[in-house]
Amino acid sequence: MKTIAVAVLLTVATTAASAQKLPFVTAPSTFTATLSNTTPLVFGMGVADAQRALGTPFTYVSGRPGNEIFLTFRDLGGSGLFPHHDRLFLQFRKHRLTGWKADWGENWMWR
Repeated sequence: MKTIAVAVLLTVATTAASAQKLPFVTAPSTFTATLSNTTPLVFGMGVADAQRALGTPFTYVSGRPGNEIFLTFRDLGGSGLFPHHDRLFLQFRKHRLTGWKADWGENWMWR
């Protein structure tokens, strides 16, 4: 009986809290509107759309026309001492984005 009473109390409390407009709760779109990259990568987008979404040029790696793999370098800042560039490989099939993989491998410059 106590379990049922507690469950009902919790249900009523959450319903009442969600009905009120709380000052510290923001809409989910508020956060994404402030990001610099508001267009994410989406499966099926073309090469030009992906370049525009990332804001970086692509370098051809391999593949036949229409089924290529491209590489781009994303500047994600890093520490104040050394810049940090991450590699991102994007695979296109039939001129559409089918996958991507970030590569956080070792920097060959420091060997």
